[in-house]
Amino acid sequence: MYVWPCAVVLAQYLWFHRTTLPGKRVLEIGAGVSLPGLVAAKCGAEVILSDSEELPQCLENCRKSCLMNDLPDVPVIGLTWGRVSPELLSLAPVDIILGSDVFFEPKDFEDILTTVYFLMEKNPHAQFWTTYQVRSADWSIEALLCKWKLKNSHVPLHSFNADKEHLASSSLPGRHTIEMMIISLARSDGT
Repeated sequence: MYVWPCAVVLAQYLWFHRTTLPGKRVLEIGAGVSLPGLVAAKCGAEVILSDSEELPQCLENCRKSCLMNDLPDVPVIGLTWGRVSPELLSLAPVDIILGSDVFFEPKDFEDILTTVYFLMEKNPHAQFWTTYQVRSADWSIEALLCKWKLKNSHVPLHSFNADKEHLASSSLPGRHTIEMMIISLARSDGT
């Protein structure tokens, strides 16, 4: 398990907006080592961490990260993108969905957005805060956002002091090209 550059940038966004997090219900998808979710929890959010139910080692790493950060009560659940499972159906309401570098493999993009759309249909006010590393100009989620009636807003990294090679004494994100966006349901008029 590895802390990817996108996780550091998303954690910086959460820290920058820490005063808005107490009491918010947050779900991190594809959590891995869970840096953004743990920061949200430390800032007072009610956090649930998730990773693929097919990767028990990832779920165990989420649990270990919670223990190492004195957050033993943060729930960790198995959610596989694109699959409707009892865990997904029984999730409590959420305000914010987090995903750092979940748009890694193009074959997963639609499954991710299917899951996000399902969660937003249940929670129309929810937002998906996501960071991603630009890996190819050919990879885009624009058509999928339209298909799933979602809209996105680009968040400039300089707006939360994340446009540097070093963040929080970490050499990540380094020279990687990281982007951030907030995805939400599009209104019936397409906006």
